[in-house]
Amino acid sequence: MRDPDKMLMQQGWSPDVLTTANIEAVQTEYEVLHLMRRCAAHFNFSHFLVSRHPGSGQHRFSERLLVSNWPADLVRKYDSAEIFHLSRLALEAGATKLPVHGGTALLAPADGGGEEVRAAIALADGYGLDRFTAFLLHSTAADPYLMVFAGTRPPLERPELADLYYTSVQLFECLEKTFSTGTASREKLSSREIECLRWAAAGKSSDEIGIILGISAYTVSSYFKSATRKLQAVNRMQAIACALRLKLI
Repeated sequence: MRDPDKMLMQQGWSPDVLTTANIEAVQTEYEVLHLMRRCAAHFNFSHFLVSRHPGSGQHRFSERLLVSNWPADLVRKYDSAEIFHLSRLALEAGATKLPVHGGTALLAPADGGGEEVRAAIALADGYGLDRFTAFLLHSTAADPYLMVFAGTRPPLERPELADLYYTSVQLFECLEKTFSTGTASREKLSSREIECLRWAAAGKSSDEIGIILGISAYTVSSYFKSATRKLQAVNRMQAIACALRLKLI
């Protein structure tokens, strides 16, 4: 496998490094993950994510994630709060073409009670997510996506913000390329792998899935590992998101 980090080492990192040649070289979400990691580091952000915009319906946060370096525990806790579709982050980004900036309160519901807001802020603070910069981006099919960068750095100045936005568009184009590349995985997943992913998307643990399907938790885990590999995902959560996007589950 090519080392995706080397794509950005030829001339030293800058937004201009994501040239046509680099975009054409990307084939997998794993490579996009590395590019985003380098991008976040360049702009002094510690965390990033790309997710499908939740719109007005209630959707699990983890099911919407495509690429992210958020710790699994943070994703789980925010997912259990079931407020992503009501958050200021989703609502404000979905209402403008301009970048959305803000502090930890962006993770809280726009019209939530004091307890919900405090809980969301405490969760973000616990992982060093003090400031957020988010962009609403659209696929060629006009589907909305959120690209979010977070960390402790001060707000970006206008020229740097313009660089980050342009880089985000390039990164999203790289990611969108992997959507069609991944469609070849439709025929590769077995019926058992699809069943395990479907039950996991419904919130079931490996032990619960094993009981439902009449197999051991160890066998369930092996199905997850093979499905994750076939979908070119980096973990179970990303495999579920990929399977949802491909309409496999």
